[in-house]
This record gives sequence, structure tokens and C-alpha cells, in this order.
Amino acid sequence: MLAHHKTIATELNVAEKQVTATVTLLDEGATVPFISRYRKEVTGSLDEVQVAAIRDRVLQLRDLDKRREAILKSMTELGKLNPELEKKITEAETISLLEDIYLPYKPKRKTRASMAKEKGLEPLALQIFDQNSFDLDAEADKFIDAEKGVNTLEEALSGARDIIAEMISENAEARTKMRTFFQEKAVFKSEVIKGKEEEGIKYKDYFEWNEPVKTAASHRVLAMRRGEKELILRLDALPPAEDAIVILENQFILSSNSASKQVQQALEDGYKRLLEPAMETELRVLTKQKADVEAIRVFAENARQLLLSAPMGQKNVLAIDPGFRTGCKVVCLDKQGQLLENTAIYPHTGQGNVKNAGFTIEQLCEKHEIEAIAIGNGTAGRETETFIRGLNLPNVTIVMVNESGASIYSASDVAREEFPTQDITVRGAVSIGRRLMDPLAELVKIDPKSIGVGQYQHDVDQNKLQTSLDDTVMSAVNAVGVELNTASKQILAYVSGLGPTLAQNIIDYRNTNGAFKNRESLKKVPRLGDKAYEQAAGFLRIRNAENVLDTSGVHPERYAVVNKMAKDLGTTVSALMKDTQLQKQIKPHQYVTAEIGLPTLNDILKELAKPGRDPREQFESFSFTDGVNEIADLRTGMKLPGIVTNITNFGAFVDIGVHQDGLVHTSQLANRFVANPNDIVKVQQRVEVTVMEIDVARKRISLSMKSEGGPKDGKSVSREVKEQKPKQNVVGAKNKEQGTKGFNAHAQPRPQPKNADGDLQEKLAKLKGIFK
Repeated sequence: MLAHHKTIATELNVAEKQVTATVTLLDEGATVPFISRYRKEVTGSLDEVQVAAIRDRVLQLRDLDKRREAILKSMTELGKLNPELEKKITEAETISLLEDIYLPYKPKRKTRASMAKEKGLEPLALQIFDQNSFDLDAEADKFIDAEKGVNTLEEALSGARDIIAEMISENAEARTKMRTFFQEKAVFKSEVIKGKEEEGIKYKDYFEWNEPVKTAASHRVLAMRRGEKELILRLDALPPAEDAIVILENQFILSSNSASKQVQQALEDGYKRLLEPAMETELRVLTKQKADVEAIRVFAENARQLLLSAPMGQKNVLAIDPGFRTGCKVVCLDKQGQLLENTAIYPHTGQGNVKNAGFTIEQLCEKHEIEAIAIGNGTAGRETETFIRGLNLPNVTIVMVNESGASIYSASDVAREEFPTQDITVRGAVSIGRRLMDPLAELVKIDPKSIGVGQYQHDVDQNKLQTSLDDTVMSAVNAVGVELNTASKQILAYVSGLGPTLAQNIIDYRNTNGAFKNRESLKKVPRLGDKAYEQAAGFLRIRNAENVLDTSGVHPERYAVVNKMAKDLGTTVSALMKDTQLQKQIKPHQYVTAEIGLPTLNDILKELAKPGRDPREQFESFSFTDGVNEIADLRTGMKLPGIVTNITNFGAFVDIGVHQDGLVHTSQLANRFVANPNDIVKVQQRVEVTVMEIDVARKRISLSMKSEGGPKDGKSVSREVKEQKPKQNVVGAKNKEQGTKGFNAHAQPRPQPKNADGDLQEKLAKLKGIFK
């Protein structure tokens, strides 16, 4: 086990003792956020990405050990294990090598080689494989036996070749060489299946496509695989066969006699029939895994940025789920997001309705002292925004909010539990309003795969995607902190150490006993033991708590040191937290102990300065260009404000308020080469773009951020990313993207639901290639 720690330390470029300490904490039940935040002295200040990487790698190596034990047990039972094989199995560092060693002994179904062995031809095969000079026909003639099914000389030699072919294909050294050769020299070859040209027009770029496997981008790999799955494309991943044969010949052809010629035939047959298909299958699995890792990384980065969008905060909000014929559903929410009233208006179905709708909105704003209006960005969104702005409501901020996933929430068990007597339109409008107030608190109620960021999320390994998204949501929730007395069950479930059951227990206890007055009373919650309390307490906040430290991110286990700081300065903790001059007098070195080091003490000082600070940016209102509501309103050369809604490896999608998002290709993100779009933009970032190309018929918009069209101020606003359903991009020759399933790389259709920390990301990018 410690050998694994050394391996991981080398791979991640950290000290072995850091790995050992982290693994120990993980095995004791500590979570990634807790370890990175409150155990810095133990781990040497490893951050969340490093802790998660250690966790994932140690699980991989433990799975390797389990497979190793199973193989050793099987080999022992088969009576095939000897000291040499045991040494090879014990020292195998990868699952591929382990399986190669085991393959010749692995129980398998009947093969041509096994049938030849049953006919007694193995001695002949071994004699031929040695390639010594002997009378081949005379030796082969000895194995003719009609009772065993060997009737002719050629049948004897053919059976022997079958055995040799399998021996070559199962040779561990040969498989290692072939594996490397395939990874270095294989080429993806994609072509359209005859007769599927029209049906598969979205894959046109791949109708005749060749690309080295080694350099194939993840989104192209996933696009070709999807085309193959949909029976549009035929896809191969093979190197030049003649070069592969030469490599095998150099290993197995020992002479130039008649026996060698038999080996040559067996070698060529073994490669084409056994080794090539096996290596191609392995390569396809490997490239899929690598593509999955990259797609999941992109999704997680975007999801984190979206979850940490700037909140408007506690305001009286009027939210509108817009529509044309069916009208607009209107709800009023108080500062805590509770539903006060709901109605419907019809501003788009006639002049009289417009007047009545305006009167209704004005009345509701006055009645509930509305401070902000949130308008969903789906069908009729821009038209409704224009209508509301035309009312000239005083002291009311008007914001368009992305309703991606709102329809999924409104039909969910969560929504039914919250609003059992309301229909789905009311629930959807409530979700839109709450997203404006606090995007994180509302988006955690929805499956992260439904919030519309990333690429190919429905094509990747769903278990790995779920693990990554769970990590991302947990990281975001704990980075912000959770108000214990107002938090929903869904957001509490993501707090370190809790989960759905304890979250529900907290809600039940709160409903029965009233608001929590201090963190200590959490221990009275049923089944919330010391371990769960240790993991969760620091991330839970209690506004107006009896102990002022309960409003901060200082962990209860460190309250004593803060009390000592205050005592040494002759003041109270409450006064200390309000007086920056007193805080500056604290000398952290004086409080270092065996358990508390400078990293924790410095974190405590930051919390004293800004207790319970929210790491998210300040909310800033945003509006699109007036008069630009549809793609037909666009003109080449227009400079428009926009919001980054999604980031992929080939560029960024930007909402400019016309129902389709435009694409800023990587080549147009800046006046320099851009390797990673995340270096330039973030989800929710406000940007200024120039319209480069418009294709109204195909709803494609090409944008540029070059020159003065770059990021406007780098700040994000409260606009969630539009629902981008699994209609992903494929890239063809000359970097031209073409959409799939009606989706294209220059436009993302606006959802129509009624018809149905930078440092962590930088480290993640550095670590992404380690576990391939």
C-alpha cells in the first residue's frame, strides 16, 4: 500500500507523506472539501484538486490490486502459477500488462487453437515454432489421425498454425509492442455508410475523414463514435498492417526454412484475425476514456463557474415565465424566496391585453414592494423584456434569467414537494426568480447534466461524470457556505459530511424545534454524530447566532484559539471581528501549536476580517442591445454585448439576445494563439463581440472577440447558461464545426420549456493528463 503512495507522490509531484496523510484522512471518512480547508497542516496545504486526484488514483490502484489477487488465485487453482509468473504478476503496474500475462492461461471459450490442441497438434506446433531444420512433411505426417479429425497433411499443418497464431497473439511482449505501435501510428478512418448520406448530413465532415489517433481532439472522437452508434458512419482505428507485421516478424521469425514459412503464415493470420482486432478494441476503449476525461473536465469547469454565478441576494422578486399564446406566468417572491402570489398576463395577444398586463404588473410591484423582475429567456423572453422595460417601473431592476432546466425542476419530485398544490408553470416561474436571488441554491435542485454546459455529457461514462459533477457541486456549495436556518434539503445534502438523510433530519429538527441558535445544537439532530459534525460544522452558517463565530467559516474546533486572541488583546471576539485595527495586532506565530499551524491561523484571520464572506462576485445587471431580438436583426460588423453561456475546446458560445447563441471560435477569442478558451473567458462572463457571419437559414452566427471585441470587464452576471440539450458539435476539415441532431457549432437554440476558483481549474488542467 505504501508503494502506491510513492507512485502517486511521483505522479502528482507531491511528497509521499502528503499522500499518506491524505489517504489516511480519506479512509477515516473525511471529505475532499474538509481536508483541503481544515486539515492543511496534515496534508501540507494540498488543495481540492490534489486531494481529489489522490483519492481517485488510490482507488484505481486498489482496484488493480484486487484484480491481481483474483488472477493469482485463478492461476493457483489452475496449477499454472510458478515463481517466475508470480513475480511478473506481482510487479505488473498496469491492468493491461496484468491481463496480458494472464491471457494465455485464462479459461476461454473454444477457439481454433484449442480445437487443434484437442486433435493432438500442439507438439507439432511447438516444433514448428522453434524453427529448427527438420523434414516438415514427414513430421506433420505423424499427426494425421482420422479418429481425431486430422485427415490430411494440410489439416495437420493448418491446425499447428492456428496454435502458433494464438501463441503469438497472446505473447505479452508482442502485445506490449503492438499496443505502443497502435497508440503511436493508428489512424481514425471514418466514412459514411452507403445510402446514409442524406440521413447523416449532420456528420458530413466525417463522410471521408482521416486523422491520427494520437492527436485526435476529444470532441471529434466522441462525434465519430456517435455517428457510428447511429449507424451513419463506419469507423476504424488502425495502423498500417504491413508495418505491424514487420514488428512481429522481427520478434518471431528466427530462420528462413520451411518451418519459418509456416510461422510466417501463422503470424500474418494471427495478426489479422486475433491481434489487430484486440488492439483496435483496446485503442478504442483508451481513446474513449481519454475523450471522456476531457469532456468531463470541460463540463465540470463550466458547471462550477455557473454554480458560482453572482447572486443578486435577498430581494423581493417578481418572476415571469414568458409565453405568447399561452401567456406569461407571473409569481411574486419574498426576500427568502417564498411564494406570495401568482397570476398570468397576456401582453402578446392583443392591445387590450397589453394594457391589462401592464396594470397587473404595476399593481403587483406596488403591493409586494418588488425590487427586481426576473424574466425567463425562453420563448417570448425578449418580447416580454421589451414589454416590461416599457412600463418604466421606478427602482426596479430588470434581468433576463436563463431558464435552462427549469422545466425539469418544475416536474420533479423536489418541486412537487415544495409546491404540491401549484402547477408546473408556477413552479417554473418560481425557479426563475430564485435563480436570480441565488443561482447556487436553486441549481443544486436540478441534475447538473441538465443545466446546459459542457460537451457530449450524454456520451461519456455516466458514473465518472456523476462523480465529477458531485465533486463540483460539493466544492461550490462548501466554498460559499450554507445558511443553516434557511437552506433547502437539496443544498444541505451537498454540505461536507451530510448527505440526503442527514439533510432531511436537519430540516425535520428545524421544523420541530425552530431555528438553530448555534452550531453546537446540530449534535441534537438524530443520527448526526461527531464525525458528521466535524465534517459539516465549518461550512454551515447561522445568521445572528449566539456565538458570533457561528456566522463565520472558523471551525468550532478552533474557537478556543480565537477566544485566546481576543483575550490577549483585552477585548471580546465580537469586538475583534468588527475592529480591523485590533486584527492587525494579532501575531499568528504566537498561536502556533502542534495541531495548529500558520495555514490554519491565516485562514482564521481572513475569516475574522470578513466573516462568512461569499467568494462569488458582486451582482451586476445586464441588458442586451435594444432592437436586436432575432437573428434577422443582425448585421455583419455589429458590435454587441453578450454573455458567455458555454465553453468548449473549440471556442465559446455567447448569448447576444437573439434566441441562438453565436460561436466565438478559438481563433477569434483573442489576437493571439489560444490553447485553452478558459484562459480567455469564463461562463457568465460579460463580453463584447463583433458579428462576423450570419446564416439565417441554418441559424448560424459567427462572432469575434478580437481587437476591441475582447472581454469587457471580466465580471460575471446573473444569467444562467441556456439549456443545451445533447446536441453536440463535431469538427471537420479546416477547423469547420458542424452540429449534430439539428444543432450546429455556430448557434445554440434557446430552450423552449413550455413546449415540453480559477486556481483549482488551472491545477485541474495540469493534472488532467495523469490518469489516462
